[in-house]
Amino acid sequence: MALWGRTEEQAVLDGLLAKAAAGHSAVLVVRGEPGIGKTALLRYAEERARCTHRMAVERTIGVETEAEIPFASLHLLLQPALGRIDALPQPQAAALKAAFGLATGGGDDQLPVGLAVLSLLSEMAADAPLLCLVDDAHWLDHASARALLFAARRLRAENIALVFGARDGFDAGGLPELGLAGLDPASSTQLLAERSPELDLPLRRRMVEESAGNPLALMELPHPADAHGRAPLPLPHRIQQAYGARMAALPSTTRTALLVAAAEDTGDLDAILRAVADLGAGPDALDAAEAAGLVHVRTGRVSFVHPLMRSAALRAASRPSRLAAHRALAEVSRDQPDRRAWHLAAGARGHDEEAALALEEAAQRAQDRHGHAGTATALERAAELTSDPAARSRRLVAAAHAAAYAGLAERAKTLIETATRTTSEPLTRARLQALRARLAFDEGDPATAHALLLGAAEQITGAGDKAAERVEAGLMLVDAARNAWQLSNPVRLREAADRLDALHLRPEDGLDAAVDAVTGAAVFLERGPAQALATMRTLVADGRRKRSGAPALRINAAFVAGLVGDFDTGREISAAVAADCRTRGDIGWLPLAHLTLAACELYLGRFRDAEASATEGLQLAADTGQPNRAGYLQGMLAWIWAIRGDQARSVELAARCHDHFDATGIVNSLAWAEWALALGDLGQGRFAQVWERLEAAQAGPVGRQIQSVYFAPDRVEASARLALPAHAPLEQFAQWADASRLAWADAVLHRCRALLEPDWDTAHQLFTKAVRLHAESGRPWEAARTRLLFGERLRRERHRTDARSHLRAALDTFERLGALPWAERARAELRAAGASGPLEARDNELVARLSPQELQIVRLAATGMTNREIGAQLFLSPKTISYHLYRAFPKLQVGSRAQLAGLDLTG
Repeated sequence: MALWGRTEEQAVLDGLLAKAAAGHSAVLVVRGEPGIGKTALLRYAEERARCTHRMAVERTIGVETEAEIPFASLHLLLQPALGRIDALPQPQAAALKAAFGLATGGGDDQLPVGLAVLSLLSEMAADAPLLCLVDDAHWLDHASARALLFAARRLRAENIALVFGARDGFDAGGLPELGLAGLDPASSTQLLAERSPELDLPLRRRMVEESAGNPLALMELPHPADAHGRAPLPLPHRIQQAYGARMAALPSTTRTALLVAAAEDTGDLDAILRAVADLGAGPDALDAAEAAGLVHVRTGRVSFVHPLMRSAALRAASRPSRLAAHRALAEVSRDQPDRRAWHLAAGARGHDEEAALALEEAAQRAQDRHGHAGTATALERAAELTSDPAARSRRLVAAAHAAAYAGLAERAKTLIETATRTTSEPLTRARLQALRARLAFDEGDPATAHALLLGAAEQITGAGDKAAERVEAGLMLVDAARNAWQLSNPVRLREAADRLDALHLRPEDGLDAAVDAVTGAAVFLERGPAQALATMRTLVADGRRKRSGAPALRINAAFVAGLVGDFDTGREISAAVAADCRTRGDIGWLPLAHLTLAACELYLGRFRDAEASATEGLQLAADTGQPNRAGYLQGMLAWIWAIRGDQARSVELAARCHDHFDATGIVNSLAWAEWALALGDLGQGRFAQVWERLEAAQAGPVGRQIQSVYFAPDRVEASARLALPAHAPLEQFAQWADASRLAWADAVLHRCRALLEPDWDTAHQLFTKAVRLHAESGRPWEAARTRLLFGERLRRERHRTDARSHLRAALDTFERLGALPWAERARAELRAAGASGPLEARDNELVARLSPQELQIVRLAATGMTNREIGAQLFLSPKTISYHLYRAFPKLQVGSRAQLAGLDLTG
């Protein structure tokens, strides 16, 4: 296929196809202005895929008038494989069937549809490599776009190439892009000479200049009627004008048929001809347009030669003609209620309750299929067509909620403002205000969210004293308290707690655990963690007893477990919630579940597990649009990389956390970032920098976060190294440790006191007891640090033999955990203590060779799960699972899945 001036772009596509044909996968977004050649390059890719690589090819296209019909474009792409849906894991099959209207149910989250798309594409590529082409992606309906992008980000080794063609405005979510510029002058001249050889050289040069290398402009603008004189309009409008001039020369019945085809634009020839007949034209009305090269008619479909031609057909018609065309199409679309609803709306002259009701019914169908963006648009348009104020308000309120659920924040805010102006009903206004608060938090403004929630709760309590309204106000105040916690603001949190108390909620309201959590959090910020432990321990015990129920309350219990130092329970609850969410397809809760899970694994010294959980959580946070969760997870990853000695990665992630705090005021991610940077310095022996950073953090809002308790021992160590007073951090940790009654905390407290103790005999007793307590606590990271410091002190006190025993144990643990800076410190101390034999770094753990994702996959495979089952758990395709196992087996020195069961795969 000959394309002028696109050699480099063709090479990119050739490489992408070769990669897919070789067993991998690749994704590309071809982006450019109208007429720049996106579709031509997609056709080139299709030809090369079929002829050179013997690939199967499936196509879909975004259709402007279908942009609000959920999953319309996705259905077109996957239609050849619908018979394979039942081969998918049951939750995925249910989600995809619900999305396509083949069944009801399927859960409340759209993202399982994306996972089902990934699995079904993998099934389609089982027989031969697959090329999927998505043209005009900027017109994809929101639900199709989200599902395809979710799948695209997870393609690894499925023999699939996925190529999007899109204009600016299509959010590709960071996928690789190929931007198309205009053709160079030489290529433009060659194309123009081939297309319009009758043009003289000066005019040809002028057209090359005015076209800016746009191939469609070069082919369509040079006509005797419009070739001379400069038009001030932007290029796409000038091309439309050229198309309009060509249509103006056609018979009126042909122009009518073109208008109907443009208004219908799915290309259904039968529907177009029936509507044309209603408008007085005959079945041959499109013949002249086809002969003029404006449309293609084949196999029952009508397609314009370019989307701008369709726009020109609509622009050229009068408003009454456009309305009549849509009404005719509505009449012939009675068997397609969604399309009929939109044609009725497009054909309405003013308020039209028939059209509004049809759109409201279409919105309900979209909602049933989890097409929240389509729901919002249908309801918003229905409200515009509604004359009754109460009905209009109801539809606007529902549209606002649907837009927010779809993640369309700006649109939801506009709808909230409009809906608020249309209603004076207190409960409705309060609920809209609470919705606005949710958007504010998602946008990184918890302070505004807090104030809005307090106001909304006040409106609801002022509207009546019914139990349901009392509970609704209570839930708003719990959310307000959560925002105050994020800000580490004790005054705001106390205000929410007092208002909760004033509601006089009853046990049957079901909010006791949430109210206790708010009360405990208020005490935590006002008087310190030690004072809040009693209340919080009760919450953890309650959460551990609940094996099912709302994810929010269970995850809250896991988070509180981290505050009281019960990391084993926190890990148990978080892992159970994550497993339940995967089974049910509640992907939106998974970033928070992974956040609490990763934190508990980190505190337990399971650094590889924590990295795997945090990395997956970060990807899911990006998929679900949860930037606040992402900031927290980035902070934990910064901490892990500091422990590992990768300062560049740690500093980079910590910088993102600082940026997030500057933008939002949310303190959690800042606390992790400051601690990570301090640990990076501590591992390198830069004790002055550690002291300065942590003292500054303690003096700010980080000082009211739980991390300040957990890094108090680091402050003690830095102070001891610098011979500075350490009473404040020692007392802070001592109060918490005494209140927690945990063996690991008591062990670390003894270590801190030993560090500060000048008398050797007393220090020896303290260190010895710390080591004994660590043996009961199961926190290898803290145990190894204690042994390192004990060994250093023993060496200084000239007990070199005893020192070597502790230092060797510390070195082994640090190497197993991947804590390289601390391993180097232990190794240096061992040499100074006179250790003999090799002390170089040892690769003493096969599991350390695996990436976080490989470790997850290998562990699941070791339990006997199939690739399909593992893929469903980790949101990857079975082929990607197979690829990772293929890479992992040599690292683990095994040749089969059966051998995995005999390995120690703890992290």
